Amino acid sequence: MKRIVIILLSLIMLVAVGGACSVMYVSSEVSAELNVESETLFTIENGSNAYRTVKHLRKVGVTEVSPFVAKVWLKFFAGNTVVKSGTYMLRPGQSLVDVFTLFTQGDEHLFAVSLVEGLTLAQWLEALKQNTDLVFDLNEEKLDQLTKNNGVDWCCDNVSQTEGVYLADTYFFSKGTAASEILKRAHRALVDFVSREWEQRDVELPLATPYEALILASIIEKETAVPEERDMISGVFVNRLNRNMRLQTDPTVIYGIGPTFDGNITRKHLRTATPYNTYVIKGLPPTPIAMAGKAAIHAALHPLTTDALYFVAKGDGSHQFSTTLADHNAAVRKYQLKR
Repeated sequence: MKRIVIILLSLIMLVAVGGACSVMYVSSEVSAELNVESETLFTIENGSNAYRTVKHLRKVGVTEVSPFVAKVWLKFFAGNTVVKSGTYMLRPGQSLVDVFTLFTQGDEHLFAVSLVEGLTLAQWLEALKQNTDLVFDLNEEKLDQLTKNNGVDWCCDNVSQTEGVYLADTYFFSKGTAASEILKRAHRALVDFVSREWEQRDVELPLATPYEALILASIIEKETAVPEERDMISGVFVNRLNRNMRLQTDPTVIYGIGPTFDGNITRKHLRTATPYNTYVIKGLPPTPIAMAGKAAIHAALHPLTTDALYFVAKGDGSHQFSTTLADHNAAVRKYQLKR
């Protein structure tokens, strides 16, 4: 009897030791670093499960964990094994345990698209179309609906187009996001930012609505290559509006010409009446002429106090500002006519 007990105890100990060794082996396998030398995107397709995901990782050479070890780990030790479809970033030093935390939490890699200030909606649409991580789903009808019924009374139910009603910024998204969703976020961001800035605007600005501030911001954006000059250029335009002077800014003329503009602005262009030719019309054009960023919008509502009424490009991106027409003409001769 005593001998049988000893044998049974020995067998139990062998099983326990064997089990412990198995656990340690499985643990070491799934905790080993993956074969990832640099950041690598990995996509889990819709409908996949945990075991298929490990098989896919083996197929692409990311892990060498055997199917048997994978099954044991997933069944007894992995905890949550419900992987979520999406695209994930695998990084050097991660283990199978690490990446399954990403997969089960749905911690997808976020891609970025920069919607650049100073560009037009048409240029933005082309950038969105070329982004292969987005699903391009935009057409004229959909664009028109993106900005309607947004809950604000100054934008954009009564405007004929949606130029300039999205905030220039960098937006992050998961792979397969619709391009329309990016523009929805950009429009909401613009409405929120302009509304806040409007409440904090400088007093006695010659701007009747936040939409007019957005129009001015778009002009500032097109005229400014040097960020430090934004509030100064805003100050010049505000001075001209206050004195009922024409803005006489080339970017509005170019926008009014449209796609046929060949890069050479002529005297005929400056004299041809369009709703956007600020050499002909007084005040602001009817809509923004480009997408504006936060800095330009802030400058439109917080212009620098200045006596300047004119500015001319120096050719290096900066401008020469003048308070009198005589000084301005001298600056034109110095910086423009010599070129």
